[in-house]
Amino acid sequence: MENGGVLHVAVFPWLAMGHLIPFVHLSKCLARKGHRVSFISTPRNISRLPRIPPNLSPLINLVSLPLPHVDGLPDHAESSADVPYHKQRLLKRAFDLLKPQLTAVLEASRPDWIIYDYASHWLPPLATQLGVSRAFFSLFTAACLSFIGPPAVLIDGDSRSTAEDFTVIPKWVPFHSNVAYRIHEVSRYVDAVSAIGPEISDSTRFGITAAESDVVAIRTSAELEPEWLNLLVDLYQKPVVPVGFLPPVMEDEEREEGDEKWSDIREWLDKQRRNSVVYVATGTEATLTPQELNELALGLEQSGLPFVWVLRNPPWSTLAEVETLPTGFEERVKGRGMVYLGWAPQVKILRHESIGGFLTHCGWNSVTEGLGYGRVLILFPLLNDQGLNSRLLQGKKLGVEITRNERDGSFTRDSVAESLRLAMVDDSGQSLRATAKEMKVLFGDENKNDQLVDGFIHFLETNRLSKEMRVRTCSSVE
Repeated sequence: MENGGVLHVAVFPWLAMGHLIPFVHLSKCLARKGHRVSFISTPRNISRLPRIPPNLSPLINLVSLPLPHVDGLPDHAESSADVPYHKQRLLKRAFDLLKPQLTAVLEASRPDWIIYDYASHWLPPLATQLGVSRAFFSLFTAACLSFIGPPAVLIDGDSRSTAEDFTVIPKWVPFHSNVAYRIHEVSRYVDAVSAIGPEISDSTRFGITAAESDVVAIRTSAELEPEWLNLLVDLYQKPVVPVGFLPPVMEDEEREEGDEKWSDIREWLDKQRRNSVVYVATGTEATLTPQELNELALGLEQSGLPFVWVLRNPPWSTLAEVETLPTGFEERVKGRGMVYLGWAPQVKILRHESIGGFLTHCGWNSVTEGLGYGRVLILFPLLNDQGLNSRLLQGKKLGVEITRNERDGSFTRDSVAESLRLAMVDDSGQSLRATAKEMKVLFGDENKNDQLVDGFIHFLETNRLSKEMRVRTCSSVE
């Protein structure tokens, strides 16, 4: 290859921390192979990123693009965690307005590849015009992408228009599956799409980003979901390359700030028995109602199990976190349960030997981290792809889902307590715990996962446009 085999790769994730962090991880993997990376995002998001290790920082250039103003978007809101769910369409509108700035960056730097996210529907045609090879990096499972459907269906107009349509297995899935939404999980999304009107839908974004890519990289492995990966290749009709689960590199984690916060949690965890504690975290985007918080808290209390619950109110909330808890709850669980308010170091908590289970919202980042340490999952999906992830994990016997009313999503403290005890201590949950331990090798082994990401990097190295083709394409644009 030219330049001694060194690639220049631009990286452009969607504005959500659950997307930014894996894109950073992939950037580090590229830099460890000696390739140059331009990581492009907005100022506030770049300031939130984990530190780049000193040995990699010369190869990773952080490129800051100011987020354009959009009426109705709160000041300083640059990620999905900064806005309520119903205002994320405004964040996408601002994200789309980054196109001129990104165009200038790409024209000036002429990278070999750009790796982009699902939201950038306008980016693949732009990259084609500039002679830049295109990789769609999906942080969604192959099962999720397959359920969503082939690009033609998404671009031409998905015939599924009601919430009920998304509760059945689509016709293009040729095998038995339980991967479908519950009606309460998708009704809010369908209502939101109807309210948006003429704006670009997520379905269209997915369709274009997949259809106009040269390769689709996906954060999964053939060992976890072979049937879905094979189906996705058929649906997309292009290379689909699993990059593994990108497990945290602990030497990087140790460099992160928050040691004071971690020391308080670690001191409490050190006093607990091995594999006895449930870690509870519901992500940074979902907002539980007061009734849901009440039932979740009382379910934790009723289970009798030790727990660490990371409770974080969103920025727009007018209540302090502690005000959302049932009266007297903290006093009643004192010594057995720890409620930690605000941000907490999730990876450090999950790897502590006293943690046995993880009550999770089923975001794919959290799932991969939990299974990477062999923690049994208690599944509590709330938003977006999380319901599909929960069904996939249930089907693979990797977790137990808290029983909820399928239409309105309501649940009881009894269902929380029963699910926790099944996963953590009941004899009937022994197979779940054993399978979770087995998954530690698949999800958490760095060497095993490095082999997969190396395969993707090799694809980038051997399939970029030739220098002659790039010059010809760029000249025709200019």
